[in-house]
Amino acid sequence: MPVRSFFTVPAAGHMRHFAAATLLLGGLLTASCSNDDDDDMATPTAPDSVAFTVSNLYPEGVQYDAKNSRFLVSSLTTGNVGQVKDDGTYSVFAPGAGAGIISAVGMNLDDSRNRLLVASSNGTLRNVAKLVSFNRDNGQVLFNTDLGTLRSAPNHFANDIAVDNQGNAYVTDSFAPVIYKVDPQGVASVFLDNQQLAAPAGAFGLNGIVFHPDGYLLVAKSDEGALFKVPISNPTGFTRVTTTGLDLRAADGLLLQDNNTLQVVTNSQSKVYRLSTSNSWAAATLNGTFATLPQYPTTLARRGADSYVLYANLDKIMQTPPVSVFTIGKVRF
Repeated sequence: MPVRSFFTVPAAGHMRHFAAATLLLGGLLTASCSNDDDDDMATPTAPDSVAFTVSNLYPEGVQYDAKNSRFLVSSLTTGNVGQVKDDGTYSVFAPGAGAGIISAVGMNLDDSRNRLLVASSNGTLRNVAKLVSFNRDNGQVLFNTDLGTLRSAPNHFANDIAVDNQGNAYVTDSFAPVIYKVDPQGVASVFLDNQQLAAPAGAFGLNGIVFHPDGYLLVAKSDEGALFKVPISNPTGFTRVTTTGLDLRAADGLLLQDNNTLQVVTNSQSKVYRLSTSNSWAAATLNGTFATLPQYPTTLARRGADSYVLYANLDKIMQTPPVSVFTIGKVRF
């Protein structure tokens, strides 16, 4: 997700860029990053929206933890991972300082392995890309893996995360044309590095990412509004998803609703698009649009049969006084 505060608002038709001095963000450019929660434990009384008050939090990623009846949210400004109850109560689940996180960006709740994966960046210096794994119940750090050192590049920004059936995590870097792979033990490698995935200097490129059960990744590239299909077995054979007539610029978090339905948050457009395919994501067509609040939505969480979008207000990250109320709202197409 692109942002301001540590970003500037882009000219019409472009993604937000980091401000010359301070940039803080993630998928930021987003989570999402991202991605996907417990679909099988719906709460009958799930609220239409949940508002929580934490001044200067600026959350970027969101996941729903059905086991513990809470939303989990990241923070670009504090690095903390917080938990939000349906009554709007916010508390810190995992302090960023304890895990060495300056900017917490996209997240992935890997339910079957009882862990929460968090993309760790530095929005100000733009020189960090890490993946941190937490125990989902007690916040214990399981591993903290440096990704940016795998590839020399002027800047790095770990943004969003997907997890395959074997527990391998795939992490996008918004300032380098790279997708990293991290195995369940925290050992990292470069999964894909290709200049076709590069973005102009200062612009957010690779952002949201999801794993498709047929063995490939779907990845958003924010600056040009592109979607890519990347086979797990042959990443260099990636292809661009045909999206004729669709404007997906500022694409941020992705959520795979089912094998043939993808939800895409476009942050500066303040929209969630629902796309469908009839040919395994060689091409996609529009089958629904949700106009969000004008509060810079970043990414999505699945809660039972419902999707919720996070209103991050990242376009106000330089505002004085800072934003103090943030909302997670149900998506209705």
